[in-house]
Amino acid sequence: METFVVVAVLVGALLHAGWNALVKAGGDKELDVALVHGLGAVVCLPLLAYTGLPPRESWPFLATSLCIHVAYYVTLTGAYQHGDLGATYPIMRGSAPMLVALGSSTLLGESLSGPAWLGVCAITLGVMLVGLARPAQALHHRRAVGFALANACVIAGYTFVDGSGVRAATAAGGTAAAYVVLLFVLDGVPYPALVAWRRRAGDRAAMWAYARQRWLLATLGGLASLGSYWIALWAMTRAPVAAVSALRETSVLFATVLSVLVLKERFGLQRAAGAVVIVGGVVALRLS
Repeated sequence: METFVVVAVLVGALLHAGWNALVKAGGDKELDVALVHGLGAVVCLPLLAYTGLPPRESWPFLATSLCIHVAYYVTLTGAYQHGDLGATYPIMRGSAPMLVALGSSTLLGESLSGPAWLGVCAITLGVMLVGLARPAQALHHRRAVGFALANACVIAGYTFVDGSGVRAATAAGGTAAAYVVLLFVLDGVPYPALVAWRRRAGDRAAMWAYARQRWLLATLGGLASLGSYWIALWAMTRAPVAAVSALRETSVLFATVLSVLVLKERFGLQRAAGAVVIVGGVVALRLS
């Protein structure tokens, strides 16, 4: 992987950690996820005038991705409702790259080199070491773990679909930007509509009051989510999907650093060891 691609994906990982921390810090996880992506879609609308629509060859991938992303938001919200960010986030983000790596040969026709496999495995292990400070305690919350593992499968699914979609778009003369902007515009409708529909009429006044308090943070979260995924999909046109997927999950390390700096959590020996393993994995991917 080129150095510029590696650095760009790491920046995207930082953005991804930021918007997930914003959701977990809120009082209504389900509504926060809806606000992040609903307002992100509003921000993306003017960008369509600049990027234009992606080629038609990529539209079947977009439609499939939209369906998968609804499942992503449902499982994400369920994981955060039943477990802590520090327990569920590492399981979700740490398991997905290995699933992508295992399936990329069959589904994408990509074969990873030895150093690339080493990098994927190291980042997966490092993410678990950094994120799961108390593994036994985290695994005790079975519903949270179930949602987190389901979310990891969903992440692998949309990674395959969008990785293929953005490659189809660029092969037909389009851009990664056009693909991801249209994806975010369309993606901003189903889940917020589902959340609003599930709320009882008496709860909707409280829902709008909460939205008025959180709209600015949610808009920033939407921009962070857009930037993170934009970078990832662009990188997938220049490097193996499995390698980009693994590198993106260094977001767990950034989330931990944020928790140490903002919440004054202890870093500890296990997290330090995990950070070293992650850095080793990044180096292995860079050299692959």
